[in-house]
Amino acid sequence: MSNVTSHDAVDATALGEPAAFGGDKNGDSGIVNRIYRFLRSIPVWILWCIALVWSLPTVGLFISGFRTRDAQRQTGWWNIRTDDLTFENYETVFGARSNLKDSLLNSMSVSIPATIIPIAIAAFAAYAFAWIDFRGRKVLFIATVALLAIPLQVALIPLLRLYVGGAHLTIPFLDKTVTVIPDLDLVNTTTAVWLTHTGFALPFAIFLLHNYISSLPKDVFEAARIDGADHFTIFWRLVLPLSIPVLAAFAIFQFLWTWNDYLIAKTMAGTNPDAQVTTIVIANLAGDFGANEHLLPAAAFVQAFFPLVVFFALQKYFVRGLLAGSVKG
Repeated sequence: MSNVTSHDAVDATALGEPAAFGGDKNGDSGIVNRIYRFLRSIPVWILWCIALVWSLPTVGLFISGFRTRDAQRQTGWWNIRTDDLTFENYETVFGARSNLKDSLLNSMSVSIPATIIPIAIAAFAAYAFAWIDFRGRKVLFIATVALLAIPLQVALIPLLRLYVGGAHLTIPFLDKTVTVIPDLDLVNTTTAVWLTHTGFALPFAIFLLHNYISSLPKDVFEAARIDGADHFTIFWRLVLPLSIPVLAAFAIFQFLWTWNDYLIAKTMAGTNPDAQVTTIVIANLAGDFGANEHLLPAAAFVQAFFPLVVFFALQKYFVRGLLAGSVKG
């Protein structure tokens, strides 16, 4: 019995498969390989079903934006009547006293960089995790995915202090302080907001893109290597064109997240009126004791309009991205 078990383990190692409790040629243990295979097998469409649910309240916002204050308080938006309709809410929202127009530009300056930068970095990292064989690859991938478990709230204040004063390391026995990161003076700027979004988006982006890129046909990569293509050529000419659906799908998800964010924008740039995004302006639009609460549906729909445009513009890629990587083969 022991001879059979030992023979199976040798055969598994020779074939490049990890033994049940052993390791592989990269030094990864059996449990590491199990976790790695489990993360790869998660269907991508499950993650995107959650994103679809978030679009359901949009119809209610659109209808409520045209209803009077009394109508909003008395009945739900599904009980709409023609005598309840008015354009006064939108006229007030776009009026001179509202800062909504400028905040839309601020939201653009945050959302666009915070969408492009994570995609650019995560695509390279996902390809490396999927197709470049290096020692500790699976452990590093698991550690990257594990960063998804770090709560956003616990990192905001340390990041804010980093943006204000930089990072310094004190060496006691030398009585010397070394500056690791200088003071970037990023507090109350849109740069601090999109840098924070980029950092928290990278683990999910790498996880999502890796699951798709690793499912691409292996024969394509082998043929490219036979033709003398290096990793960068394979990534640029093969992986990127084949990964357009999942890249577009993540771009939609990331844009929605950054555009609708309130907590990060409030923490990093909330006290600067010239850097406030739409979510902060809408939150302040209600006024004292909610006196202008009837304006919130109209303002919220204006804020939600641009993500809808992005979604429908990339709809075909989004649908393909939902199914991408769900079937291995």
